[in-house]
Amino acid sequence: MSRQASPLLHDYKPSAKGKPAKSKALQWFAVGLGIPLLGVALVTGLSTSDPQPQVSETPAMVAADAPQLTVEEIDASEITSDVIEPEPEPEFDKLSLKVGRGDTMEKMFRQNSLDIGHLMAIAQLDEAKRRFRRIKPGDVFEVTHDAGEIISLYSKLDLTSALQIDRLDDGFTAKIIDRPIEIRKRHAYGVIESSLFESAAQAGLSDRTIMNVAGIFAWDVDFILDIRSGDNYYVQYEEIWQDGEFVTDGEIIAAEFNNNGRQIQAIRFKDKENVTDYFTPDGDSVRKAFIRAPVDFTRISSNFNPKRRHPILNTIRAHRGVDYAAPRGTPIKAAGDGKVIFRGTKSGYGKVVILQHGGNITTLYAHMSSYAAKARVGTRVRQGQTIGYVGMTGLATANHLHYEYRLNGVHRNPRTVALPDAEPINAEYRQQFLAEAAPILEELENFKKTQVASIAFSAQ
Repeated sequence: MSRQASPLLHDYKPSAKGKPAKSKALQWFAVGLGIPLLGVALVTGLSTSDPQPQVSETPAMVAADAPQLTVEEIDASEITSDVIEPEPEPEFDKLSLKVGRGDTMEKMFRQNSLDIGHLMAIAQLDEAKRRFRRIKPGDVFEVTHDAGEIISLYSKLDLTSALQIDRLDDGFTAKIIDRPIEIRKRHAYGVIESSLFESAAQAGLSDRTIMNVAGIFAWDVDFILDIRSGDNYYVQYEEIWQDGEFVTDGEIIAAEFNNNGRQIQAIRFKDKENVTDYFTPDGDSVRKAFIRAPVDFTRISSNFNPKRRHPILNTIRAHRGVDYAAPRGTPIKAAGDGKVIFRGTKSGYGKVVILQHGGNITTLYAHMSSYAAKARVGTRVRQGQTIGYVGMTGLATANHLHYEYRLNGVHRNPRTVALPDAEPINAEYRQQFLAEAAPILEELENFKKTQVASIAFSAQ
């Protein structure tokens, strides 16, 4: 038996004849009115004596003024949804303020027509106040603004942090944000033919990294006189990357220097205080209490010689030290930890600094052009700290450093005297160091094998 379509199923499309559509409220009102009337008719029919009551399928079942609704096929392509599109982000002006000599934040703001009132508000924030007090030439501030009104300000503080300032509805906020870095491991191999620097350039090492290599082995190798053609080295070091771009070389992880038949290895270790030092695979320090040469990459102009003829006095006069020829102003480093016991002019020595070390050892540095500000009498200095600068004061014919090493008041040849060792790794860290060193040495050995194999293949 066919049934009339339910009045609750209806089509939301307008009629094909284009008649004005009734409001949905009116339609629902009609449907709502029809349902109670249908209920009344059903109850009335059931109350008769007819044992098999039948519901009449005539329009009389529906309210007279209710709309006659039919089910029609819905075209999905005609259905539209009321999706609210997000408002586009406002576009603001951006500029980069690079600090020049004599610049202040106020000066740069005024030059670029930026809101001085906003600068004053920002300067009250602790993080911004500290940053503004320490600006220096070369610093950069990235500013986002709207017709001079500050929206945000960003400035790098160091490699891993930056200052971020944003405007809120009720003022400004400032915070220090992280600048994540990526550390990549690299290996390099070099053979010395003429100089360490030329070899490093061919191996693709930066000046900074090769200077660090020289610094690690400075206690065992005099890079002026000890190196030989054919000496080689292996280096495992870090590269620092940020946002997919190379930034700089990082620390050396491990290094090996093969010098005239000697193999010297050094492995980095950081203790719980984050102090970095280098040790041999057995845990002995590669450092000594003294370095061989107090100046970097110079040449020996005069060796230790008890019977040398003096170049100015033209007499046989013992030369109880080593002369390092170097350009005027080259930094002179303390050969070891000690205390400044003399600073001043000393006859033919010119300007001199004398350091007192442990074990009744003293070192003397002569012919300086000037002194380092912190190297005053009574102050303590660390090994490698600059104490003065190369010159030619006193009886000198050219710029150079005259360096003496005395043990119990007796002059010793600085280049050959047995230097006291530094302390080995602390017993507290020994097992940790050995555990960390093993895989590093394995990587270094594997890299060496690849280089040997590559050299052998090239020779075929």
